[in-house]
Amino acid sequence: MAIISNGTTIADAGSFASGLVNADSVLIKELTASSSANLTFVHGTSSVVLDSTYPIYVFKYINIHPASVAQLTVNFRDGDSNFDATKTSNTFNPYHNEDGTSGSVSYRTAWDLAQSTSAQIIAQELGNGNDESASGYLHLFEPSNTTFVKHFIGDTNYYQNFGKTGSFGIHYSGYCNTTAAIDGVQFAMSSGNIDSGTIKLYGIKDS
Repeated sequence: MAIISNGTTIADAGSFASGLVNADSVLIKELTASSSANLTFVHGTSSVVLDSTYPIYVFKYINIHPASVAQLTVNFRDGDSNFDATKTSNTFNPYHNEDGTSGSVSYRTAWDLAQSTSAQIIAQELGNGNDESASGYLHLFEPSNTTFVKHFIGDTNYYQNFGKTGSFGIHYSGYCNTTAAIDGVQFAMSSGNIDSGTIKLYGIKDS
């Protein structure tokens, strides 16, 4: 039985639609860090699927804990062995300090990219204390499409350890400016290892 609200199906046979995830999700691959230089998903390697099988792929990163205070980043591969796809993106940053002294939302020009092969920052000055981590998600749309650029949208909440501490977020979006297929996605720290944490890759069905 389906649940329909204002003409939109929000639940069908137990499957809920929410935001961009509007159909059943299929877990493809789960990677767990253990003092890892990076966590990398490459199509056709270690049972990873990242092609036309699904129109949308979702990466959920859970309690990513760095070995040292650093930036958590993501980058994309467009057919060769390097994770350096050309990207244009935008980012904004809400935050609220633990002591309640300040909170704001800012556009971060230092974190966006303009036709750059650099990695996209998805958490800035991520704390490495025993209880400090980052969690979030990244949507990647039709990575194997060879007609259009490849759009991505993501959101992270994390414990920042730089000056004052508190709840910090990054909302980021952009596109890989290439018609070549994106066949790999890599998460890494700007310096040091990913001490612990899990990243899960899901494929989202379109029907």
